[in-house]
Amino acid sequence: MKQRTAVRALVRRNDQTLLIRRANGRASILGKFELPGGKIEHGEQPEDALRRYLVKDAGLAPVSVQLFDVISYIDPDDHGLQYVFIVYLVTVDTATVSLSENYDKAIWQSKSKIQHRDITESSQVLLGLSEQNISTDESIIKTVTIDDINTSNSRYIMYSDGGSRGNPGESAAAYVLENPDGTVIEKGGVFLGITTSYQAEYQGLLLGLERALELGYRRLEYRLDSLMVVNQMKGIYTIKNRELWPINERIVDLLAQFEDVRFVHVRREFNTLADAEVNKILDTHRKPGSSNSAS
Repeated sequence: MKQRTAVRALVRRNDQTLLIRRANGRASILGKFELPGGKIEHGEQPEDALRRYLVKDAGLAPVSVQLFDVISYIDPDDHGLQYVFIVYLVTVDTATVSLSENYDKAIWQSKSKIQHRDITESSQVLLGLSEQNISTDESIIKTVTIDDINTSNSRYIMYSDGGSRGNPGESAAAYVLENPDGTVIEKGGVFLGITTSYQAEYQGLLLGLERALELGYRRLEYRLDSLMVVNQMKGIYTIKNRELWPINERIVDLLAQFEDVRFVHVRREFNTLADAEVNKILDTHRKPGSSNSAS
């Protein structure tokens, strides 16, 4: 699979985000709005590329630039091409935009008012309006909107997390299971002893799957704050760490017993309940003088 790295800017003023409309390009993006940005040139630093595109395509000079997220995305027009988007949160001191010939319109829009049909699919994913659902069969790639996810009445929600104090160090894994409406059904976790934070993440995933099967839930939306783990579960990345192979084999066996599991990446601030469970377990095993937070 080919891979391409690009930058995108979430340019914010108050609660509004800048979107610019394509005046050229292939049919799937022509006439649709997107976030400013583009491919990183050879030898170029990501932030330098971001500033170049903002000046070139929007006539904007950033007041501040902050790394916001890194998201992978499979191009639906070329299933052999994977984008890695480096997303920055940008502030500017003016709402006046000067567009290049690549764009013909600019709008400032609050997230709640953005229309899915009006923006490119990749920008939907970057804005959190949709989640790309990628099968290990690369011919089956679709985008499911957040509205579709929220209106599903049959899919239970599972969060899990794992962490260690020291890497390796004392570790724990935990899960939080919710009804489709978001109310918590139960929380649980285990102390793992000495291991790495990466292994603890996988133990949390395993723990959550085991508990869902015990309770008879066969349709699951699994939310994780580790983009690496999510992409490995989707088959985008392979697991190269030999220590994780036995855990992964167990996970694969468990997944075969579900009707449907959808893996979704969420930012860390949306996984606070599972993270709190991990730290609560570690606190009960904390040695005097050790750190209070898990990595």
